[in-house]
Amino acid sequence: MSTDAVIALVVGVVAVLVVAAIVLAIRSRRRRRLSEAFGREYDVAVADEGSRAKAERELRARQERHDLLDIRDLSPESRARYLQTWQGLQARFVDMPEIAVVEADELIGTVMVERGYPTMSSFGERAAELSVEHAQVVTSYRSAHAIAERPASERTTEDLRHAMVDYRRLFEELVEADRARSHQLPSSEAVPAVTDE
Repeated sequence: MSTDAVIALVVGVVAVLVVAAIVLAIRSRRRRRLSEAFGREYDVAVADEGSRAKAERELRARQERHDLLDIRDLSPESRARYLQTWQGLQARFVDMPEIAVVEADELIGTVMVERGYPTMSSFGERAAELSVEHAQVVTSYRSAHAIAERPASERTTEDLRHAMVDYRRLFEELVEADRARSHQLPSSEAVPAVTDE
C-alpha cells in the first residue's frame, strides 16, 4: 500500500472517529438536558417507553406540543376564585375526604383548561402535558391520582390526606404561575389530619 493510500486511510478513520465523537457528545448533551428538564419524569418515560431512545423522542414531542400551546396566567379574579374554591375543598376534607379528593382533581383539570392546556380525556395525557412545565410536581400529581384510583376499601383517610397534599402542590403551581403572589396559601401541610374511625 502506498504512503498516500495509508494517509488517506488514516485521515478517513480519524474523520469517522471525530464524527462519532461529535454524535455521541450531542446525544449525551441532549440526554442530560432532557433529564434535567424533566427530573423524575425522565425515568417514568424510560420505564413507560421501554428504552431511552423512545422515551427521549416522547419527551421531545411533549416539548414540541407544549410550545404550540397558548399557556397563560390566570386573571387576578380567576386566581382569587380558585384559591377560595381550594380553601372550601380543604374545609370539606374533614367531613368528606373522598369527595374533597375527587373535587381537587376536577379543580386541577378546570384550572388547566383556563390556563390554556387542551381538554384531555385521560390522566396520562394530562400528566404528560404538565410534565413539560411542571416536572417537579407532576410526580406528586401521579401519586395523588394513584391514591384516588384505589378502591375505597384499600385507602385510609390518611392516604386521602396525602393525596390532597400532593394535589395541592400542583394546584399551587398552576394557580400562582409566574405572577407575583397576590394571595398566600397556608402551608401545604395545612390539610387537616383526620384519623380513620
